[in-house]
Amino acid sequence: MSTLSVAQGFTKSLAMTVLSEIGDKTFFAAAILAMRHPRRLVLSGCLGALIVMTILSAVVGWAAPNLVSRKWTHHITTLLFLGFGVWSLWDAFHDGESEELAEVEAELDADIKANGGATKEKNKDSDELKKQRRPLLTQFFSPIFLKAFSITFFGEWGDKSQLATIGLAADENPLGVVLGGILGQALCTTAAVLGGKGLATSISERIVALAGGSLFIVFGIQSFLSTVE
Repeated sequence: MSTLSVAQGFTKSLAMTVLSEIGDKTFFAAAILAMRHPRRLVLSGCLGALIVMTILSAVVGWAAPNLVSRKWTHHITTLLFLGFGVWSLWDAFHDGESEELAEVEAELDADIKANGGATKEKNKDSDELKKQRRPLLTQFFSPIFLKAFSITFFGEWGDKSQLATIGLAADENPLGVVLGGILGQALCTTAAVLGGKGLATSISERIVALAGGSLFIVFGIQSFLSTVE
């Protein structure tokens, strides 16, 4: 395992993750949940789900060349990157700026109404009281932690960032892909939880989508021009 291959996988994964996750549905979900519940629990739940998802995706990508020939996984990865690049560029020119945010808010509001419609102030007060009475381990497996974990995990399942991670791990060093992906997820999730909706609305989703689409296409061209080891 060469240091260069780890560094290359790390760099690609970090750039891809940051540009894929900013303005993503799970980014907005983390921001909104953090405004309604204790940030520590939301951050740990969202980040835990994203770390598990990144490791699972990298393992699938690492195992793929052992199930399918290296040549075919290389070609599939190339097509994935080019396809996601075109998809992101299409989104940049055809989607509304706040469509994703509005959709997530509507889903979370519906969830709150279905569970009794408690206000966020009551939720926070109740959480603080319960927090003082529970041991540390129990706090991390509170309903809020599990809610943040499940929303993020299932929100990412089948998402293009997950599929891109699988493709990247099949073509690059899996350790570098995992490390870069985890760091990228940590940066984006922390920014979402601490910055909240203000950060989400101040970032142009169109610019992020354009940058992400361009990056995917660059990865696709590089993969197309590279030789299979």
